[in-house]
Amino acid sequence: MLRSFPPGLLILLLFLSGCQPEIEIAALQSSGVGQPPTVEATDLAVLPTAEISVFTPERPTPQPTSTNTPVLPTATTIPSVTETPLPVTQNQSPVTQTPTLIVFPTPENGCSDQMPSVNDLLVIVTKSFGLSREFIPPDLLPISDYFPVEITLGYPTLVRGIIVAPLQQMIRDMQAAGLQPQIISGYRDYHTQALAYQKWAARFPDRADQLSAPPGHSEHQLGTTVDFGSPNLPDYIEEEELKNQQFHTHFYMTPEGQWLLENAHLYGFTLSYPREAIELTGFFYEPWHYRYVGIETATMLKEMGLTLTEYQLINSPDPCR
Repeated sequence: MLRSFPPGLLILLLFLSGCQPEIEIAALQSSGVGQPPTVEATDLAVLPTAEISVFTPERPTPQPTSTNTPVLPTATTIPSVTETPLPVTQNQSPVTQTPTLIVFPTPENGCSDQMPSVNDLLVIVTKSFGLSREFIPPDLLPISDYFPVEITLGYPTLVRGIIVAPLQQMIRDMQAAGLQPQIISGYRDYHTQALAYQKWAARFPDRADQLSAPPGHSEHQLGTTVDFGSPNLPDYIEEEELKNQQFHTHFYMTPEGQWLLENAHLYGFTLSYPREAIELTGFFYEPWHYRYVGIETATMLKEMGLTLTEYQLINSPDPCR
């Protein structure tokens, strides 16, 4: 299993939904970046495909608290999941225009038309295995209904209802530890991802596949993936012209990035694209990109030092059959 990643990282940039304010993302080569801690893998244990349980995280050790921290509302009861798609509201309409799409060939031994069940938190999404353009999670909710503007930054971000309660608790505990987490991106539909990919393909045609996922091959389409930010990020960026960026590999140096790396699994979230998994995922290091897979799976991955893609390739059924 290939899990090494050479020193020197390319900053991975992301693109937000077409209905959100455009966020310009930096693309540069970072050097001398420290290696996040990993744990050696042991024998794998096969978990059930569907894992949805009552949210009862183990709390991390509290850190010094801070004043003037916005307080989140009490966790709200989330509507039960239904297979019937919800009506699209004004806030939920990602893109009204139909872009002219680039044709992306299906990789050998891969497929690009998965229509996963909403109960399947472990569906594999990589450069080889993609989602149908018709796939839209049925329980998308605007996070502005559950988080203050200090967290959402005013963006009309959507996530699946199933992750709202654990996300609320995680953000609340980060604030109690004196941190200032931000949620910069959540759900992106197939066509919005197509626009993002075409943008980067036009600017960096030789690196588009490293900077952006082709439509259908982004975990953001699942609605269970969140990109986090930190207001402290500029303090860890040396280049003055890049200090206004919201995505930079040095996010891992921020207090928020370090806390998430150590504690996100307690709430069911796992880092999708660690630095050592590029050969498996096809994507460079994204220390801000976390996917909800449930507490049991996320904890197992953390304790065994496994990446999500490693586990999926070994334990998940072939999605193309």
